[in-house]
Amino acid sequence: MEKKMVGTSERREQIIQHLRRTGSVQVNELASLHGVSTVTIRNDLAYLEKQGIAMRAYGGAIINDTPGSPAEPTVDEKSMRNTGVKHRIGQKAAEIIEPGHRIILDSGTTTLEIARCMREHHDVIAMTNGMNIGSALLEAEGVELLMTGGALRRQSLSFYGTQAEQSLQNYHFDILFLGVDAFDVERGVSTHNEDEARLNRQMCEVVDRIIVVTDASKFNHSGLHKIIDTQRIDTIITDDSIPAQRLQELRKMGINVLLVEA
Repeated sequence: MEKKMVGTSERREQIIQHLRRTGSVQVNELASLHGVSTVTIRNDLAYLEKQGIAMRAYGGAIINDTPGSPAEPTVDEKSMRNTGVKHRIGQKAAEIIEPGHRIILDSGTTTLEIARCMREHHDVIAMTNGMNIGSALLEAEGVELLMTGGALRRQSLSFYGTQAEQSLQNYHFDILFLGVDAFDVERGVSTHNEDEARLNRQMCEVVDRIIVVTDASKFNHSGLHKIIDTQRIDTIITDDSIPAQRLQELRKMGINVLLVEA
């Protein structure tokens, strides 16, 4: 049977999913499965090792499940991490939103905290691709809610795909509150999923200001799918446990960094 050829990013995403299912992969098996050369697969595994996702082993690779590995947790697992910090970040972000603002809330557990802090806001238009964020905003009677629509990704309770991307094209917003899976100052902001990264890039194209909201644990990590370069960010809201060197680098770039208590 003829194998369907896919792009590099999609193939690497499939290799990651294979790693998560089985814990290890073999070069020859992957080459046969994807219809590419063993050299191509070794390059893929070298890239995943550089990203901290896999560790090379004889004839293949094994998943990197050590602390700090960027393997994607479920939304429930994320919601139990750094909950106090995320709430304080959400409060700080909500203080920026003023009457008349048109905002986008990206999916994520930190942006969910922003939505929960908007119950008293009024004369605000908010669009989101997060199903749980939309539910939280139902309690904010003064906020007009728009949903991107699209296909639902249950892992993150987020909508994605062509419909979601096209829903943004006829709008212009003041602020995007962007949650991230990983933040490397040199490499930029990234996430685990290619579809979400593509939608996030579309969000960045239809706003005046990009505000990244993330707890400091996401720094010094890099995900597989890049969203934007660090230089495009206007403001970062994080906690005061951010590495001092990273804080200094960001401020030297002219990025406004707002800190909450860790």
